[in-house]
Amino acid sequence: MKLVFAGTPEVAVPALDALLASGRHEVAAVVTRPDAPAGRGRRLVASPVAQRAEEEGIEILRPAHPRDEDFLARLREIAPDCCPVVAYGALLPQKALDIPAHGWVNLHFSLLPAWRGAAPVQHAVMAGDEVTGASTFQIERGLDSGPVYGVVTEEIRPTDTSGDLLTRLAFAGAGLLSATMDGIEDGTLKAVPQPADGITLAPKIEVEDARVDFAAPALRVDRVVRGCTPAPGAWTLFRGERLKLIQAAPVADRTDLAPGELAVGKNNVYAGTGSHAVELLWVQPQGKKPMKAADWARGVRIAAGERLGA
Repeated sequence: MKLVFAGTPEVAVPALDALLASGRHEVAAVVTRPDAPAGRGRRLVASPVAQRAEEEGIEILRPAHPRDEDFLARLREIAPDCCPVVAYGALLPQKALDIPAHGWVNLHFSLLPAWRGAAPVQHAVMAGDEVTGASTFQIERGLDSGPVYGVVTEEIRPTDTSGDLLTRLAFAGAGLLSATMDGIEDGTLKAVPQPADGITLAPKIEVEDARVDFAAPALRVDRVVRGCTPAPGAWTLFRGERLKLIQAAPVADRTDLAPGELAVGKNNVYAGTGSHAVELLWVQPQGKKPMKAADWARGVRIAAGERLGA
C-alpha cells in the first residue's frame, strides 16, 4: 500500500522504521507537528519523526492543524491507501479521515478499551496494572473508540517507570503496526468493535497530578514516582522549593517516620508515608541536575524532624 505516516515524538520512530524496513509498503510522506523551540537557546527543532524522514528523503508535511486546506489538498494529491498513526499529537478532522481508502490506523499504547486518552502508559503504571500492551485501531470521531485490528501484551515490571515501559511498547507496537498494514492490504485482517465494558480514561498527566502525597501509602508513592518518570516528573516541596523525585523504593521494615518526615543515614535517605517508609534514591533540586539522594541530603544538611511536602 501507499502510506502516509503520522507521528511526532521519539516513541513514534520505531514504527516508522518498521514500515520502512518491511519492503512491502511505500511510505510516501510523513505528517508531523511543526518545528518547536527547544533547548536553552529556544531555537526551532524538527520533531524526531521529521528528522528520521529527512534522513530517508521522505516528504514531510507540517500543517499547523490537519484541517488546513493546503495540507488536505496535498494529502488528496498523494492519495494514500492508508495512514498509520503513532502519537501524532493533533485531532484529525473528518475531511482528513475520509481521504485514504483504508482510513487512519492508530497505534495506541494500551489494551483498548482500557486507558483511552493521551497518557495510557503513565496511568497504567500509576494504577498498579500488572499487564498492559498496544493496540491498533481504526480512528473515528470518538476518543480512541474505533474498532481494533490487533493487540500485543507487555508485562509491567515492579520497577518500571513509564519511560521504561513506553520504550518497550514502542518496539513491540512497531511490529504490530507493520503486521496490521500487511493484514489490511491482503484482506486477512478485520477490525473488531471494542467492548462496551472495561473502558477507562487516561487524560494527560498535569504537573499538579505529579505532586507526591506522602500521607498516601508507600505503594502509591512508588507508583506515582515511577508513573511520572520521566514526564512530567514527580515532585514535592522541601524548604519551600520544588524537589523532583526521580527514583524511590518502598522499605517495608521501617514504620517509625511520619508522612514526609526525613531520616538520613550514612548512604541512605528515607521519607515517611501513610504506611511504611520509602528510600529516596535519585532526586533533582530546583535549578540543578539530578543527583543521588544521599549526596543531596549531605549538601542541604537535613535537620531532625524536617519533612517533605510542607
